[in-house]
Amino acid sequence: MPIDPVERKLAAIFAADIAGYSRLMGRDEIGTLARLKAYRAVVDDLIASHRGRIFNTAGDSVVADFASVVDAVRCAVAMQAAIATENAGVSADEPMQFRIGVHVGDVMVDGENLLGDGVNIAARLEALAEPGSICISAVVHDQIGNRLPVAFDDLGEQKVKNIAQTIRVYRVQLERPPARPVAAPPLPDKPSIAVLPFQNMSGDPEQEYFADGMVEEIITALSRVRWLFVIARNSSFTYKGQAVDIKRVGRELGVRYVLEGSVRKGRNQVRITGQLIDAGNGAHLWADRFDGPLEDIFELQDQVTASVVGAIAPRVEQAEIYRAKHKPTDNLDAYDNYLRGVAGLHAVFDGAKEAVSEALQRFYRAIDLDPEFASAFGMAAWCYVLSKNYGWSSDDTKETAELERLARQAARLAKEDAVALYTGGFALTRVPGQLGAATALIDRALALDPNLAAAWHLNGWVKLYRGEPEAAIKHLAQAMRLNPLDPMFFGMQNGTAAAHFLAGRYDAAASWAEMALSRHANSSPQSLRLAAASHALSGRSAEAQRYMALMREVDPDMRLANIGEIAPFRRPEDVARYADGLRQAGLPE
Repeated sequence: MPIDPVERKLAAIFAADIAGYSRLMGRDEIGTLARLKAYRAVVDDLIASHRGRIFNTAGDSVVADFASVVDAVRCAVAMQAAIATENAGVSADEPMQFRIGVHVGDVMVDGENLLGDGVNIAARLEALAEPGSICISAVVHDQIGNRLPVAFDDLGEQKVKNIAQTIRVYRVQLERPPARPVAAPPLPDKPSIAVLPFQNMSGDPEQEYFADGMVEEIITALSRVRWLFVIARNSSFTYKGQAVDIKRVGRELGVRYVLEGSVRKGRNQVRITGQLIDAGNGAHLWADRFDGPLEDIFELQDQVTASVVGAIAPRVEQAEIYRAKHKPTDNLDAYDNYLRGVAGLHAVFDGAKEAVSEALQRFYRAIDLDPEFASAFGMAAWCYVLSKNYGWSSDDTKETAELERLARQAARLAKEDAVALYTGGFALTRVPGQLGAATALIDRALALDPNLAAAWHLNGWVKLYRGEPEAAIKHLAQAMRLNPLDPMFFGMQNGTAAAHFLAGRYDAAASWAEMALSRHANSSPQSLRLAAASHALSGRSAEAQRYMALMREVDPDMRLANIGEIAPFRRPEDVARYADGLRQAGLPE
């Protein structure tokens, strides 16, 4: 056999680039270049410290070789962690995220450069990686074995450009930082407060729903005081079960005051304790204990609310305090079923069909016990909305009729019940021809309770359905400020992406969709569709096709023929433009 004149060697190839770099440059050339230089310094140091050698760079890309495949993957993991830390410390509109591919194979040596399929495959793996992630080939996976404390997702066989054989691809599972705002929100221009989960002192884990329900009611009452800025329940409850630093909570949520406490329910007695803390200096401003029989629970909640308001906003008029008092029902058994239903719905963040069904039965039981219980009607209607959103509905005509009945009853009984108004209002968006009525009900809810993050969020979607993108963006931005740690935050980001798409700002739409994916990978179907359509209509066909390929993995049965069922738009012309973007991205008819 003749000797090959070309020098060859076996090497682990590491390829990285910045996701959406061209878009970032188009938006802020000087700022992006400055961030790139800072991040490249971090990347270069990590490659050198892991015994790697950079042999090719072009713009935002870096290609390096390592003698050890373990060093290459260890470097990739360290790099993503370092970049995530860097991103958390800046307030840029969009984080700068790297995609990394690692392959090991035979390469040709050309001076300082390396060539051949070994390099090409690493580049193709990098292109398959989502922003902030690492993709490796099967040969890398096999050689690592159990040498590194990481796990992998098997992405199966992938066909990549200009490589004859398919490649089995694995994604490295990275520990992602908890969802937190990338920068501390500024303090509002009025007194601001977050109410942390109260400790259940009953000695019975089954009473956890009751303690959480008390906190939700206190948050609701405080939020009805117009002179206060009140963080939503879903953000406050991300601290549940943690030993928290009050100053850190204040910084992360952007509030001046924090209320914490406990609830003890025993036999027919209830005790609520609370302490109000200045998050700026940790000083205790107020502390008290409220005891009474169970039938006086609403009076005890009102006492807590009045005491807190009096401590942080003493000049608030008594009329405002009176408005905050809200007695949803006189029937304690109905109220207990309502609290259990609300607690059960929080499991829906994980898409639990059984949780929705059980919560619905609780709300129906509450309605049976008190046919005037407006919030129970609204929450029952909301259960049907969730079932439709998750695709669990069976008889669409029958369920839509029941949804409409519950929503209209919630609206009829609501009076000043903002929860009944916004849940019943948004449920009506599922009834043809009722967008106007839905808008009016949610607007009434926000007039009553300007701190109701969920209503701002849903009204953003209603504005989208009505073809009002600027109003949608404004409402969704307010929801994100009131609820910055919401597990459903990605839904607000998706809504913002859809609003920019509606306005024809496809670069911004793609950016927001990618941020939603980065924050919550399981939001992928809607985020991936928005990213694919936006990139396609911006002329970035490669990016559009990449996101479409990822979407087809998640939802292989999706076709253009049924896009109207899941489009984030309702007007025919908006759905048509969305479908055109998806068609260009490669979605089959």
